[in-house]
Amino acid sequence: MTDYDLERYLNVRSAHGASFGPDGDRLAFLLDATGVPQAWLLDEPRSWPEQLTFYEERVTFVSWSPERDELVFGMDEGGNERAQLFRLDGDGETIEPLTDMPDAKHRWGGWNSDGSRFAFTSNRRDEAVFDVYVQDRDGRGDDAEMVYEGDGWLTVAGWSPDDDRLVVSEAHSSFDQDLYVLDLDSGDLDHVTPHEGDVRYQSVEWGPDGDALYLVTDEGADTMYLARLDLDATEISVVEEGGDWNVDGVALDEDTGRLVYSRNVDGYTDLTVGELTSERSLREFPTPNLPRGVAGGVSFGPDAERFAITVTGSTNNTNVYVVETETGNAERWTDASTAGIPSETFVRPQLVHYETFDGRDIPAFFSVPDDAVDGETPVVVDIHGGPESQRRPSFHAVKQYFLNRGYAYFEPNVRGSSGYGREYTHLDDVEKRMDSVADVEAGVEWLHDHPAVDPDRIVAMGGSYGGFMVLAALTEYPDLWAAGVDVVGIANFVTFLENTGDWRRELREAEYGSLEDDREFLESVSPINNIRNIEAPLYVLHGENDPRVPVGEAEQIADEAAEQGVPVDKLIFPDEGHGFTKLENRIEAYTSIADFLDEHV
Repeated sequence: MTDYDLERYLNVRSAHGASFGPDGDRLAFLLDATGVPQAWLLDEPRSWPEQLTFYEERVTFVSWSPERDELVFGMDEGGNERAQLFRLDGDGETIEPLTDMPDAKHRWGGWNSDGSRFAFTSNRRDEAVFDVYVQDRDGRGDDAEMVYEGDGWLTVAGWSPDDDRLVVSEAHSSFDQDLYVLDLDSGDLDHVTPHEGDVRYQSVEWGPDGDALYLVTDEGADTMYLARLDLDATEISVVEEGGDWNVDGVALDEDTGRLVYSRNVDGYTDLTVGELTSERSLREFPTPNLPRGVAGGVSFGPDAERFAITVTGSTNNTNVYVVETETGNAERWTDASTAGIPSETFVRPQLVHYETFDGRDIPAFFSVPDDAVDGETPVVVDIHGGPESQRRPSFHAVKQYFLNRGYAYFEPNVRGSSGYGREYTHLDDVEKRMDSVADVEAGVEWLHDHPAVDPDRIVAMGGSYGGFMVLAALTEYPDLWAAGVDVVGIANFVTFLENTGDWRRELREAEYGSLEDDREFLESVSPINNIRNIEAPLYVLHGENDPRVPVGEAEQIADEAAEQGVPVDKLIFPDEGHGFTKLENRIEAYTSIADFLDEHV
């Protein structure tokens, strides 16, 4: 098998986040051909795209006006997540700043029906909370009108069909939201999801008549289902049950009643396409003939005759497809390069399950190189972040590089992961935090029994909360690991919560425990306070501008581990935030990780 260097793998491109133009003939999308995602334009499948933005910073989304030849896009600076909004002419010639307040975050809330106004939420008044704003398309900065003063984490989910109301979501935690309807004339805010306990109300769309919302929720159920929320009665009714798996998203065209919803089946996306025939029934169309993997981000064209969708798979890099709604015929529009690496060399994982300490089965994806030699194969155990996230069968260039280098790759969805129902997700809350680390230990024991694996060459690697899991695994089960790689990870829950962005603290305390009530427990499970146990060499990487997990987390764990005599490497990027988006930085980061593992594993 041909060996390809890491830079080659990191040059595998990704196209995603598509938006149809008002004429239905053009598609705007994000593509990282320049090294960071920028806005690009296509007017026919697999043709040469036109680049619309030319920045060194990442563009985070693009949304075409419903009637004019113009788009809005978002961009932050240095990974600081303080996104600003810009208006771009469809020919790419003119760009106008819309928000122009670089110290504040701006969360896009969509165009109204004729594209004359748009909505967003921002923490420009108070960094800790988000207010709701409406702005004329040609306004700028202070021209935005605050239509509601918030006191929490607010997001605009969309305009009503007659443009007189906004649906506003308030997040209390990742697994508890509330929905409100804001009347723009009166300023009245109606709470339409009164509930007790944690309930998710997500992927919200206005119904065709403006008298209901369609959404996915787990109200009264363990898994999420497709529901209709009657706004007059504030009652939820089931449209499609979740069953054993979550319905994880819905897109609805309010003019035609055509919709697409997705079900997450053990990580893989199952799509259903149809149109409403009544309030709670629909006529299904043929299933789109898309590659198997993970799909989402639906954008309907005019009259919903077709829709764009982003698709990725374990052996398919991320691209945008356009689907004919009634027939299911799908055509790939973007041509994101595989950097000359034949796609047939990419390794497809096995979906496996292993038993953990309390008898539960833990799902995981396990990939083994084609030329693996029994008993001699090192393994990277890659632990996802969140913690309410899920490792799914999407394309991962770094993973494919390590597989090409002879490493196996193990990706567990330990307790606390989303995708497996409400109960499973809450099994790691607060005082049960370390049970998820025990699930990692059980996964390593499962690897020890696999004939291909060398049990003395197993690596823990993870980012964000996954970085905490790496550090916890190294300090709780030090004998299992040959090395650890911590990317933008949490070392100390107390200092993390004290220093994370003000707008995030309440959300994170709902998951981890509060500084006021749980400080002693948070200290007890913080890897920094158990660093005396660590034995394996450690590599710590971070972005200096990280607003989620401050860079001090990396600095303190690296210093404390070095004082224990542990071999430690540290790499801090001054122009990155929570993760690495610039190509040159990603090349440096993952090349250095590969060199570190070459030395120690």
